[in-house]
Parts: sequence; structure tokens; C-alpha cells
Amino acid sequence: MGKIKKTVYPLEEILIRHFSNHFERLSSHDIPKVTKMRREAMAAFQQTGFPHKKMENWRNTDMEGVYEEELAVFDREIPFEKALSEIFLCEVHGFEARVLSVLNGSFYSSEEEKLTVDKNGVIVGSLAKAMQEYPELVEKYYGEIMQQTDGFKSLNTAMAADGVFIYVPDNVEVENTFQIINILNKPKLVINVRNLIILGKNARLRLLHCDDSVNHHAGFINKVSETYLGENAELELYKLQNLNNETALLNQTAIHQSANSRLKVNVLSLNGGLIRNEITDLMNGEGAWSDIRGLYLMDQQQHIDNQVFVYHNMPHCNSNQLFKGILDNEATGVFNGYIYVARDAQQTNAFQRNSNILLTKTAQVDTMPHLEIYADDVKCSHGASVGQLDNEALFYLMQRGIPFDDARMLLLYAYADAIIKEISISALRISIEDMVKRRLRGDLSICDRCVLHCSNPASPVIFDIDLSKI
Repeated sequence: MGKIKKTVYPLEEILIRHFSNHFERLSSHDIPKVTKMRREAMAAFQQTGFPHKKMENWRNTDMEGVYEEELAVFDREIPFEKALSEIFLCEVHGFEARVLSVLNGSFYSSEEEKLTVDKNGVIVGSLAKAMQEYPELVEKYYGEIMQQTDGFKSLNTAMAADGVFIYVPDNVEVENTFQIINILNKPKLVINVRNLIILGKNARLRLLHCDDSVNHHAGFINKVSETYLGENAELELYKLQNLNNETALLNQTAIHQSANSRLKVNVLSLNGGLIRNEITDLMNGEGAWSDIRGLYLMDQQQHIDNQVFVYHNMPHCNSNQLFKGILDNEATGVFNGYIYVARDAQQTNAFQRNSNILLTKTAQVDTMPHLEIYADDVKCSHGASVGQLDNEALFYLMQRGIPFDDARMLLLYAYADAIIKEISISALRISIEDMVKRRLRGDLSICDRCVLHCSNPASPVIFDIDLSKI
């Protein structure tokens, strides 16, 4: 039987041609390692092309509509012509953060601020600039964590022009939260963004990573983030996604954990036509600990796909996964949670749970928890559930004079609170509480300002009932 011919989409041909015609510009800031990786990755992309539904990890997410869009490649830097606040405003009452902005794929800042070095040795700024000024760091870590397992990762490695670079030296605790804001404000673009985050031994960092649209133009964001945690390092990572229904976001994160490192991840997906989050946690050091949580609120014809892979490669590691979803109208969702325990990874504790509420008969979710265990001294569990609101609880609230819509929203918020309450930054948690309430009420959508700006302390959404009693 002959080999099935790979479908070649026009967008693939555009990307391959762009790479060939503009390679010198794409690689102008590269160190030799990255230039070599670009060529190899494009060769791999030409062989595999885009992922498709016949592939196991993609069978429930149809990207064909994105491939057939008339999109243009954009990999040039935006001139520094106006203040960031004129393009985008993010305001959380009482929340102090150091903002790092990526506009249409390029780090957005004046030239003299492309890369800054703080007194404590923290390096922050453009990844392209870091390749020029700190090539030894990029050489050591770039491409070492994220494996080229599909066409999208190969495409990103071949064509990413810039992104955010963060380096926290040994024994440094960063006091302020860092906030990466990815903004797409040009119509019909394919954007490839690459981030590299390095925490040394005993380093501490809180990071809020926002993906936002500021208009209703179609676009495709293909983003890769590599994060390295040294021994005893701690990272709190929050991902907030609020995109228009015309944009597709592919968010691929790979994390290396050294011995006794601690990782907290909280993914909050509030809006987006098509969102796919891939999180790969490599527990490569003994005693590593991670807690990965997610909340997704989808409606209309939106689609969310969460892929979480946790690899217990060393003994005495602990991991927890909890993802919750609420799907309305004709929204669709996917959860694929995978736990791998290596043969020598004894005394592993690994837990995984995915639960979903479907508000209509036309909403759908596919949930697929997996365990692959080769050690014998372990405690591992996984579970999944798909259901509707508890009618008895709804009746209980309505009997106490609460209208149906309000009672339903109260129950949904109480369901989501297991994710929200784990946000340790008080001002951020309060703001996200408000956003989730508004989203459940149907008030929250993307606008010409950051979704967090909707959290107005002068007019918060207040529930006149103790949620802990539900």
C-alpha cells in the first residue's frame, strides 16, 4: 500500500518561502547554535507540515480552519513611536508588576531598554538582544528543554524572531511580579514568539503571562516558552488568556525542574476562538514539587485544548493537576493529562483530576487522563468527570429567593473557586474573581483595553451570599 501523501496547505508554502527569502534577517541576531537549529527545524517542518487530526495528540482539535486563513508572516520589529499605554492598558487595582511587552512577536521597548541588568544581577528584556549580549546563557539553555515533537514547535524554532528573556541569578528573590503581555494588533498575521526563562539555585520569581487581542482581526500566535528551574528554585506562573474569537493561540510551555524546585502554574482561559495550551513538566531533580491548575470558560463556538504532561524522572517527587471547565452554547473542550513515572522514580506522589460542567446539550468535551508507571513504590491517581449543574443545589438557592440566573452563576463560581483561590497575589486574585463573575454573567469580552481593566474597584461584582456554605 502506498504512503499517504501529506496535505500541503497554502500557508505552509507561504511560511517556507518566507523563511528562504528572509533568512538573513531572521537570523541576524542569532548565535551559531540558534542559526543551525533554525535550518534543521525548517527542514523538519517541510517534512512533517502542520499537525492534523489523524495524529493522536491532535485528533480532537481541528486546526484546518487556521491553515486555510489568508494570513501573512510578520517578523519585523515595531518602531518605538508611541507609549505602550496608547496601544494597550493593563490596570489591576493594587497590583504592582514589571511589564514586559511583546507586540506582534517583537519585544516592545525603546532601543536603550531592550535589555536591562538590575543591581541584583537579574537580566530582563529581548531574547534577540540577549543572544548578542549574553550568548553563553542562550547557548546553554536555548532549545534544551522543548523537543521538536511536531510541526508547530519546528516552525517556531525556525521562524521566531524575538520574545522575552529573563535570567534570575542564584540566591536572588525577585520582589515584584513580572508581567509578560503578548499583544496582537495587526490584522491577519502569523506570529512566532520564543521566550526563555532561567532561574538559578534558590532563585524566586512570580510571573504573570497575558495573551490579549485589542481588535477583532484574525490571527495565529505560535508561542514557545522554555523555563529552567535550578536547585531549590521557586516559580509561580500565571497564564491569563483573553482573545477574540478570530484568533488561534498555540501556547507551548516546557519546564525543567532541578532537585527540590517548586512550581505553581495557574492557567485561566476566559476567551478565545481556538486555544491550545501544552505544558510539559520535566521533574529531572529529586524532591521536585509541582501544582498545575487550570480554569476554562468557553461559550459560543470557542474551542479549548489543554495538554498537560508531567514526567517523574527522579525519586521523591510530588505533582498535582487540577483542571476545571465550564462550557456553554456550542463550545468544545479537550483535556489530555499525562503522568509518566520512570522505573527509578520511587516514592512518587502524582495526582490528576479534570472536571467539566456542560451548560447545554450542544457543548462537548473530551477528557483523557493517562498514567504510565514503571516504579512500584508510588501513590498515583487520576480522574475525570463531565456533568451538569446540581439541580438540587439550584433548587435550594431558588427556594431562598435567589433568581434562577443568579443561583446558577453562584454555583458556577463556587465550582471555579478551587482554581481561583490558589492565586497567592491578593490584588490579582481579587481582580480575577471579578473577571470570572463577569464572564459567567456574560459581560466580559475582549475590548480595546486589557481585560484586567474591567476590574473596577469602584463597581465590583458582589455576591450577597456566603459561597462557603454552598
